[in-house]
Amino acid sequence: MKWDWSAVGDFMPKFWDGLLVTLQALVLGSLIAFALGLVWALAQRSPLKAVRWPVSIVTEFIRNTPLLVQLFFLYYVLPEWGITLSAMTTGVIGLGLHYSTYTAEVYRAGIDGVPVGQWEAAKALSLPRARTWTAVILPQAIRRVVPALGNYVVAMLKDSPMIMIIGVLEMLGEARQFGSQTFQMAEPVTIVGIAFILIAYPASLLLRALERRLVR
Repeated sequence: MKWDWSAVGDFMPKFWDGLLVTLQALVLGSLIAFALGLVWALAQRSPLKAVRWPVSIVTEFIRNTPLLVQLFFLYYVLPEWGITLSAMTTGVIGLGLHYSTYTAEVYRAGIDGVPVGQWEAAKALSLPRARTWTAVILPQAIRRVVPALGNYVVAMLKDSPMIMIIGVLEMLGEARQFGSQTFQMAEPVTIVGIAFILIAYPASLLLRALERRLVR
């Protein structure tokens, strides 16, 4: 097998298209995961069992089933119930929903890590419950868990090729399509692998630096 630079040149336009799709899915999926994860975490701390138990059951179910199965369900089963989404929308929602159950646990750990004295101080000042959460608890909790949340962004990046299975042509999807058309798989797959390293490794270093800074 010989490396064919002409195949690299032919693949690069498709690679940039796939990279854009990957980054779009990553950013939008992360926003859903962060926002919905916080909702799950707060709901699980609700004093009402009618809220707490259903949320716990749903998050456990999602967390313990494969992302691939969830993507198939969203894309192929929901249309039978009258809910039809585009492949890209399904991929973004699937990634965000799946990882929201993990970020919920991160938020929970951060909230539990806030010193009891902070709760008592807010109570002594007669702060409303909503004010206690928004002004006292959540700012401290989120600051503690930013590095862990970042780790899940990197994990989501590595799982993003799964949306290829429902027809979203992200980086690996573009490489696979190019390879099936030209019968040259080594070049596009290698380029995609390098791209993942160039994105994920600097992000990991940045998260480590951020963690050290927050600890100080």
